[in-house]
Amino acid sequence: MYTILSHLRALCVHHRVFGFVVMVIIILLSMTTGVSSQTPEWMVYTTENSGLPYNQVIALAFDAQDNLWIGTNHRGLAKFDGETWAVYNTGNSGLPSDQVTALAFDARGTLWIGTGGGLVRFDGETWMVYTTENSGLPYNPIHEIIFDPQGNLWIGTGRFLASGGGGLAKFDGETWTVYTAENSELPGNQIFALALDPQGNIWIGAGLPVSGVAKFDGKTWTVYTSENFELPRGKPLALTFDAQGNVWVASYGGGLAQFDGETWTIYNKRNSGLPSDSFHSGLLFDEQGKLWIGTEQGVAKFDGESWMVHDKDNSGLPNNFIWILALDTQGNTWIGTYGGLAVYREGGVILKVMNK
Repeated sequence: MYTILSHLRALCVHHRVFGFVVMVIIILLSMTTGVSSQTPEWMVYTTENSGLPYNQVIALAFDAQDNLWIGTNHRGLAKFDGETWAVYNTGNSGLPSDQVTALAFDARGTLWIGTGGGLVRFDGETWMVYTTENSGLPYNPIHEIIFDPQGNLWIGTGRFLASGGGGLAKFDGETWTVYTAENSELPGNQIFALALDPQGNIWIGAGLPVSGVAKFDGKTWTVYTSENFELPRGKPLALTFDAQGNVWVASYGGGLAQFDGETWTIYNKRNSGLPSDSFHSGLLFDEQGKLWIGTEQGVAKFDGESWMVHDKDNSGLPNNFIWILALDTQGNTWIGTYGGLAVYREGGVILKVMNK
């Protein structure tokens, strides 16, 4: 079939009379056989070329239908199915704030939304808002939310630059349990990152009064800070686990750390290929086990030995300030930046609508 296409293309060049007809045949054969021009490795969505409501993208999550839900810093929530956009904000929905900071789906497919003004439950029709006034939520500004294997929702509250308020909340659908630096061994009340290890323990990145990482098994707390371990100084803003169960911690200004249960290994600009020591919520492992790190100077990719950096100068990134990363079922990496939403896949981006 490739030989036939090559001959047809040659006919198109040497016999202009038949050019139009030949090109139609090429297109039809390409569609039939799956042969088509290669899709770009980078695609970018901004307010200028799409329905994205704001270029500062700070939260990403996929639903069971592979629709992408996008939280923006000041313009609400967007849903993207690969072709069309829907936007929800304080003017047309039940959102209490247009700052959408965290997104997570429960086992039933219901979307839970962390905002600057409280927690929201959205089932596709009804909006339910939880605040300090009508629930056990300890603080309205939310930074992170995750579900544990038992279906409990863990909510990290706090603000990046704030010193008051905050706390960690656990919500089972009826009862609220709140942990703070005053009633538990949490090192700080500003909860920036949450993650579950393979054993189901919850790990918490906290800051103020003390920045550190805490591990909680439901009864016992284990706390790591720069004062008692080799954890880098700086607010721990992202946590994830590799296939071996090692925890990775990305901190703001302190670099990247790996902990195998005994030893901390630190990566920073001085001893690695990292372009910056300041990170936010962008930290994930791809299908090949490579670690992607969103920094304030681009995206770094680490395979355990070598480093690769994508930035505005050498890639399709619209902005070097990376906030959030997400991986879809097609192997695309979605990158929330302060200058738009980018998607990357080596060999060419595959959007869901291309497979319909």
